Amino acid sequence: MDNNASDKASLLTDLKSLFKLIVLIANAVPVFAGFWLALYFTESSFTAHIDTFLYTIIGSSLVMAGALVINNWYDVDIDTVMDRTKSRPTVTGTIPLRAVLWIGITATVLGFMLLSFTTLEAVFYTFIGWFTYVVPYTMWSKRRYTLNTVIGSISGAVTPLIGWAALEPASHIVPIVLALIIFLWQMPHTFAIAIRKFDEYKAANVAMLPVIHGMEVTKRQMVVYIACLLPLPFYLFSLGTAFVVIATVLNIGYLALAISGFFAKNDLKWARKMFLVSVNYLMIIFAAAIIVTIPLAG
Repeated sequence: MDNNASDKASLLTDLKSLFKLIVLIANAVPVFAGFWLALYFTESSFTAHIDTFLYTIIGSSLVMAGALVINNWYDVDIDTVMDRTKSRPTVTGTIPLRAVLWIGITATVLGFMLLSFTTLEAVFYTFIGWFTYVVPYTMWSKRRYTLNTVIGSISGAVTPLIGWAALEPASHIVPIVLALIIFLWQMPHTFAIAIRKFDEYKAANVAMLPVIHGMEVTKRQMVVYIACLLPLPFYLFSLGTAFVVIATVLNIGYLALAISGFFAKNDLKWARKMFLVSVNYLMIIFAAAIIVTIPLAG
């Protein structure tokens, strides 16, 4: 019994690692927010669209999971070198690489099948996210160009568009601005990780900005991208003054921390703070967008 329990726990751990569960959840939240806000602005009832919601959230999550699994399958050579990824089942061999590839393909296909019950536009945005992550990011730019971070950011940025487009065309200012926020946010977020894991990325020959162009250039880029976030909340007054104030305060604090990096004596300690703030930043932004619209949502 003990051995069986241990094997099950080990398999569960492997699957969590394979599907990058935390990343998957972080991507599902903006999909939900996009769907919720589309309900809010169209004055629609959540219960009346529960079937569409399930198709959207499960379908998009499966497609994203498929992309993440295929990324693990393709990046096994990198993951073997980097300490933080050495325990992935693709590296340890607990799940054969052929099986990993088929899991990724199957999840992707099932996800698109479920999304086909929503709208063509939602399917289109999901495909853009899957394709940019798997092909131009994972298979082309990650090892070659620092532009990989920009390309990878596209796959995250489409998430609120997917949720919104499942109900209504995503030409509304709200999902577009939320997509821009994710796109811009992902740059300093990823750079903070790259600074923290500088030695590992260098050993794995991954073309991350600090590895290729150094810390000072990376810090300047982080400040520029965060500064670009400053005006975006003012396009979201339709979500209410409270949201705009919360988002603006977050942006100012985030920018101040980024600027402090020029004076940091310990880059790793500063990058760790930037990473923690960036993770909480995005969750607060989308949680706030949902919470401020709860009282009037159907």
